[in-house]
Amino acid sequence: MFRQMFEEKYMRFPEGKCKALTFSYDDGVRADKHLLQVFEKYGLKGAFNLNSELFDCQCWHDRMDEEETYGTFKESGQEVALHGARHIFLDKVPLCEAVNEVCKNRAYLEGKFGKIVRGMAYAYNGYNADIKRVIADLGVAYARTTHSTYGFEMPTDWLELNPTCHHTEKELAPLADKFFKGSPLKEFKHREPWLFYVWGHSYEFDDNNNWDIIEDLGRRAAENAEDIWLATNIEIYEYVQAYERLVFSLDGERVYNPSAQSVWIELRGKTYEVGAGKTVAFEK
Repeated sequence: MFRQMFEEKYMRFPEGKCKALTFSYDDGVRADKHLLQVFEKYGLKGAFNLNSELFDCQCWHDRMDEEETYGTFKESGQEVALHGARHIFLDKVPLCEAVNEVCKNRAYLEGKFGKIVRGMAYAYNGYNADIKRVIADLGVAYARTTHSTYGFEMPTDWLELNPTCHHTEKELAPLADKFFKGSPLKEFKHREPWLFYVWGHSYEFDDNNNWDIIEDLGRRAAENAEDIWLATNIEIYEYVQAYERLVFSLDGERVYNPSAQSVWIELRGKTYEVGAGKTVAFEK
């Protein structure tokens, strides 16, 4: 019997799900309040990337003031992430200034929200190899770009984290159809998990009078909740890191999970939960 295609091991998300959906929205504007209501209605999760020296700048897409920003996000259940203190091109200033920009942003958000902040979105998509190197040294785990992949592949470079698409792009609708109607479980050779990563600015929904876009995504996600992990950016990052730390026996028939969270893995058509600190033997 030909067995080779049944020996590959595939990461599965919590509860064995094979698809994940996440969002990333920038700037901390008042339209975020409406967006958070939509997120809460449908159980959506994502990162909200905030500047720390541009509060109450109403002429710039109606940004919230400091306390309004804190009140909006403190109990939202969403991820608060970095976007630079002043929303500047990090790759167009001296490297020391870019470092200061990220450090001040992180120090403020961690002090204000009482959380460790490790996620980031590059303001104006401004980054280069030096920026990627230094933000890693500053404790940044991932940094989102604006380069659309138009696919559902898992990231390979977390400091150049390319989203699936912006919510205004024409590709969104066919991608959503494929994501909600399809599944990697229907594939024979390529059963890798799918990540649908949407980004944007909430004020664009007001500007274009198209809140129905996010409402539709939320409704479809809720209808397919049994197959889709709804998670923040950092939750996905941490889960992938835990999966990549798995230790396999020489013959690949046992796996040890040294991390502090359960991870799921598919082998030969069966999905296994590997608990924190546990060793699991696969069925032959």
